[in-house]
Amino acid sequence: MSAVIASLTLPFGQVFERGFRGPLIKGVLGAVLTLGALIVLAGWGVEALAGGTGWLATAAGVLGGVAGLFAAFWLFVPFALAIAGLFLDETAEAVERRHYPGLPQARGASLAAQGVFNVTLALKVLALNLVLLPVALLLPLIGAAMLWLVAAVSLGHGLFEGVAQRRMGVAQARLLRKRREFSVLAVGGVMALLALLPFANLLVPVLGTAAMTHLLHRGADGPVA
Repeated sequence: MSAVIASLTLPFGQVFERGFRGPLIKGVLGAVLTLGALIVLAGWGVEALAGGTGWLATAAGVLGGVAGLFAAFWLFVPFALAIAGLFLDETAEAVERRHYPGLPQARGASLAAQGVFNVTLALKVLALNLVLLPVALLLPLIGAAMLWLVAAVSLGHGLFEGVAQRRMGVAQARLLRKRREFSVLAVGGVMALLALLPFANLLVPVLGTAAMTHLLHRGADGPVA
């Protein structure tokens, strides 16, 4: 549990460091653009479906707007994983340089293998979220719980394996993640909660990557070379 707590708290101590500030700003900008695009698309869809005039159309528009906003946040997680993949190496390197300076240069899975993993995972999570979206809109409380669960697993698995692949093969990263499943899901669960909160969700791609980098190097067997 100490490794989980350290992994969640240490990234905040680097927020103002030059090496960490760069990917954080770029990650936040990417998240802002992505979430903004999702909200615009959701609003366009609501407007296209609502139509008509009068109070009934207005009420439908308001409810549709709320549903559209909910849908935008619902679909943000897979895009957050994609954004994290863009700045993963830069973020992890900043964390390792500051906290684990004795590590050798990262030589893990190829960039192609990492790219395939990131894209495949993001598409799988997006497809799952789209399938569950109608249930979430009809049953908001159950939908919020499902959103958190899906986000916790996808962010936990995706971010940890993504970071681990910098220093080992794809199969090895998956085995290591399974050995540390409790810790990975604990950190993923906290990141999933942040992903549900406006503004805080913008920090998830980079802070989540940093947290998983710490978790990778704080196992019982010490830093992963």
